[in-house]
Amino acid sequence: MFAITGITGQVGASLAEALRAAGQPFRAVVRDAAKAERFEHSAIAELDDTPALTRAFEGAEAVFILLPPLFDPSPGFPESERTIMSIRDALLAAQPGRVVVLSTIGADAPHENLLSQLGRMEKVLGALPMPVAFLRAGWFMENSQWDVAQARETGTIDSYLVPLDRRIAMVATKDIGRLAAKLLGESWDGVRVVELEGPVRVSPNDIAAALAKALNRDVVVRPVPRETWEPRFREQGMQNPGPRMRMVDGFNEGWIDFGAGSLKGETGLDEVIASLTTRA
Repeated sequence: MFAITGITGQVGASLAEALRAAGQPFRAVVRDAAKAERFEHSAIAELDDTPALTRAFEGAEAVFILLPPLFDPSPGFPESERTIMSIRDALLAAQPGRVVVLSTIGADAPHENLLSQLGRMEKVLGALPMPVAFLRAGWFMENSQWDVAQARETGTIDSYLVPLDRRIAMVATKDIGRLAAKLLGESWDGVRVVELEGPVRVSPNDIAAALAKALNRDVVVRPVPRETWEPRFREQGMQNPGPRMRMVDGFNEGWIDFGAGSLKGETGLDEVIASLTTRA
């Protein structure tokens, strides 16, 4: 049996669907007892609760780790650091056969940014004595869900990514879940790094075109000037917007990217956007 964290999010749900389709039993590791009722096998554990997390991992053939996203961290990322160390200690105590960790494009970026939290996780969990695979995923196509309402109402979307015709590595969460399920069932020695992006790269203009197609109306992109980012983010309630800003800089300046060896998923942008506009 596999133990799966983050199962109530988009990636986790896609992973659960893939495992069910393959007839693979799994244990859902959730924080909320009410959510546990949705799964045949479950364990209740906060990721910061090392004893509970150890019990959730015990007896697992493999464990899937998803670090909860933290978009407004304190300087130095102490919140994620505590969680990473708890996960490490639980894995050391439970000793599963192997571990698959959802990481990200930019985990190995040369400059500190919001994604550096995942780079730190790779360093810590990469020192574990059991086989570990880091699944580095591109920018989620599903992040476009935040654009749907504005596109529908005004025919515009805002973009921090520039130039508007520059394509970057994006991927659908469905493809991440499928690959994670495949990796959980494989065997290897030591540490693996697997990079995953979609079938083709995506630009802000491509997102606008997909939204226009799905909504049956014209949609154009407006670039957000760099000098307005910090006041914008602070107006939204962020206390420490610097790491998020540097992450976007990394995509725009090209120092957050994959090399030539990334795997390609099957799900295209039009399919993802069509699903998002149906839900919204």
